[in-house]
Amino acid sequence: MTGPSSARKYPGEREGQRPSPGAAKPLGGIRVLDLTNVLAGPFACHQLAHLGAEVIKVEMPGTGDLARQLGQDEDLSARNMGISFLAPNPGKKSVTLNLKTPDGKAVFKRLVATADVLVENFRPGVMDRLGLGHATLRAEHPRLIYCAISGFGQDDPLAHRPAYDQIVQGMAGAMAITGTPETAPLRAGWPVADTIGGLTAAMAISAALNADPRGGFIDIPMRDALMATMGWAVSNYLVAGVEAVPAGNENLTSAPSAAYACADGLLNIAANKQEQWETLAGHLGLGDLIRDPRFRTRADRKANRVALNSAIEAVLATRPAAQWEEELNAR
Repeated sequence: MTGPSSARKYPGEREGQRPSPGAAKPLGGIRVLDLTNVLAGPFACHQLAHLGAEVIKVEMPGTGDLARQLGQDEDLSARNMGISFLAPNPGKKSVTLNLKTPDGKAVFKRLVATADVLVENFRPGVMDRLGLGHATLRAEHPRLIYCAISGFGQDDPLAHRPAYDQIVQGMAGAMAITGTPETAPLRAGWPVADTIGGLTAAMAISAALNADPRGGFIDIPMRDALMATMGWAVSNYLVAGVEAVPAGNENLTSAPSAAYACADGLLNIAANKQEQWETLAGHLGLGDLIRDPRFRTRADRKANRVALNSAIEAVLATRPAAQWEEELNAR
């Protein structure tokens, strides 16, 4: 027999209420207030919307999200519907509220009373100065999940600093190991700190929705979220004392693994396992290299990668990349 203490808890369940039968997605019935701007926060709430949550984007009248002005379509940007805004905000509802006025705060608090989650990415302290910080709202709504996304965390010595994606990439060390020795430090070609910060927030919020009792504060520093994905580089330094270096298209843990020039362009090859290396060498007519002491083991191939790459590229350069790709993927 099942008692009340073991009854199934539904993510969208409020007191005396369960999600409707049509709420088929995991977060069906969940309401999220999205007070975020630019990318990390909007991307986090975008993931929650994909999972079925009702997301209400709250923006300042007149200005709104900075991303409304950004993107490569100047006409859309001029109409405050820039591509950078459209990409992470589809499927959300929208409201403008001036949180600096008594009326705006009153309306906002009524919204909070209906919400399960609040997400903001203001600089730490902004919501407290508005009288709408976590402690204030949690006192009135103990089941509210409050998520704050920032560059460095709410209590970090750098908490007061603004933090766009490029700054966080640099502070986390990602730029230092991106590119080649000649070009590094190099920014990643997409806003990796923003997107990883957003994904981390969405994952944490999803977990918090299944906590019992529900409610609490989630602090997401984008720098820390990005560093968490760089575990191999950080761990190699902390454990082995080996500092990560930029290696371009090479994989420093294995060889052959690089982008190789073919007759008409580049081909990405990663033969990390011994059997993969032997298959590659055999198909390229380089079977003799399998027995060559310079390339016998992974460690040997890493130590002699320049000679190995030269031998491989000499063969690949004789035919188009697409032809090699089709043949090698069929092996």
